[in-house]
Amino acid sequence: QVQLVESGGGYVQPGGSLRLSCAASPITFSLYAMGWYRQAPGKQRELVAAITSGGVTNYPDSVEGRFTVSRDNAKRTVYLQMNNLQPEDTAVYYCKATLSSKNYWGQGTQVTVSS
Repeated sequence: QVQLVESGGGYVQPGGSLRLSCAASPITFSLYAMGWYRQAPGKQRELVAAITSGGVTNYPDSVEGRFTVSRDNAKRTVYLQMNNLQPEDTAVYYCKATLSSKNYWGQGTQVTVSS
């Protein structure tokens, strides 16, 4: 069974940075497309970053230039570097792994941006 475990969330002031990690097991990680999503209270879950098995990345306009997704296939881990965080970035952040139209989700990690 695929397991995804996120970490690195927390509390940060506006303008601050956080780095989220998502460790995956037991999968052939390099074959999976990976994504980071977030869900704020009362809102739908939305994509914030994606990276293909080949390392191609994609971001929505709302985080372009502030968030960076990367992956380390040897460690079976995907990262989300978040800079210049703003209160509207407050949400639970989830990691998703996709292969052959099958999706697997982590349990999420809370990110709170507040002064």
